[in-house]
Amino acid sequence: MDLKQKNSVYFIGIGGIGMSALARYFVAKGFAVAGYDKTKTDITDALQEIGVSVHFEDDVNAIASPFLNTETTLVVYTPAIPKTHNELNYFMSNGFEVHKRSMVLGAITKETFCMAVAGTHGKTTTTSILGHLLKACDVAVTAFLGGISENYNSNLIQNGTEVTVVEADEFDRSFLTLSPDFACITSMDADHLDIYGDASALVKSFEDFTKKIKPNGKLFVKNGLPIKGITYGIEDNSDYSVKNIKIENGSYVFDVQTPKTLLKDFKFSLPGRHNLSNALIALAMSVEYGLPHPQLAKGLASYKGVKRRFTYQIKTKDLIYIDDYAHHPEEINAVHQAVREMYPNKKVMAIFQPHLFSRTKDFANEFAESLAQFDEVVLLDIYPARELPMEGITSGWLLEKIETTHKALVQKADLIEEIQNSSATVILTLGAGDIGEEVKHIKKALSIAS
Repeated sequence: MDLKQKNSVYFIGIGGIGMSALARYFVAKGFAVAGYDKTKTDITDALQEIGVSVHFEDDVNAIASPFLNTETTLVVYTPAIPKTHNELNYFMSNGFEVHKRSMVLGAITKETFCMAVAGTHGKTTTTSILGHLLKACDVAVTAFLGGISENYNSNLIQNGTEVTVVEADEFDRSFLTLSPDFACITSMDADHLDIYGDASALVKSFEDFTKKIKPNGKLFVKNGLPIKGITYGIEDNSDYSVKNIKIENGSYVFDVQTPKTLLKDFKFSLPGRHNLSNALIALAMSVEYGLPHPQLAKGLASYKGVKRRFTYQIKTKDLIYIDDYAHHPEEINAVHQAVREMYPNKKVMAIFQPHLFSRTKDFANEFAESLAQFDEVVLLDIYPARELPMEGITSGWLLEKIETTHKALVQKADLIEEIQNSSATVILTLGAGDIGEEVKHIKKALSIAS
């Protein structure tokens, strides 16, 4: 694709977190940008505030005329859009250049020094840390994030175009469109089995991804994964390893052993060993790129996190309310580890909205085991996303598998009352569906009550 021939970009599914970051990029580059999404959200509101035209009906007549020129308009769509979509079919049938988001991202990054973050967990946090560290060291970087950075209140970090930082998404194998100079793999737990069929096919796709790295590029892998590369880990014998961990005022303080030296006195404020691991790989990639220790330490200390990634909504002496995107058993385990490390003697209630019928079915026993670790468990109905219901696969079915006495299936309308009736002093909302829309209501109710 030749982006130099285009002056306008139309997005189908513009409200998606990855799509909206790409839309912001094209706005910053001076393109006319517009798009469709089925739902009005904070993300679409923010796009409209920077001059992007967004509409919410699948109607070709709603598309402004400048975006109906086949010569000058690039059309970008997300795989979540159904094949029956009227606008998508119009563009495809009338000679427009139409590409998936991953193809466009691949084209943008090809002409830059690209750092790609792959893995079934940790991509968004790691990408945002890496982008933040590079910007803190005044690298000419553009980072495309899969979440809203707390530091920048955006899913795009911009400080130039020499280096790009991207999430390498394994869903529908879209990461195979990238050509990274540096790449890391944070994890390879079974997921997206509705796409891959089994775990071995998922592993094969990660192996294929490593072959996309440019000649003389570098691959970083979490210690223990079955792929060779520069290893990283916590308090082990990896090439890059976190050493001398202390917790001071709710933050990690630690050193990093590199292949050449010991870098001392890093501070990082996100709880959980999984987040510490994400910080380490971002540091390792930055060190290998040649960035200086003092600026990296200062940058990491100023990192604030990503919205819906262990985000504190309320943090008082008597009540903690944390919201997190966790939607896989391993992610729930990571949240549990972080909560128990920070609040070892407090009663914890976990409110979980399962995401996808297929994922709930494939990992039901693992979900039950991870959720049973909390003192109280509340389930919402399964969020279907792109799927139709599966017979017998419900939140009630999952609830029966959870071996704890304090558990309940609750409708959204009754959720606040359920929380207020609990004696738990640490409240968690977990899930990748629309549970995030409930957060502000829960926060308001708990703030008034306290």
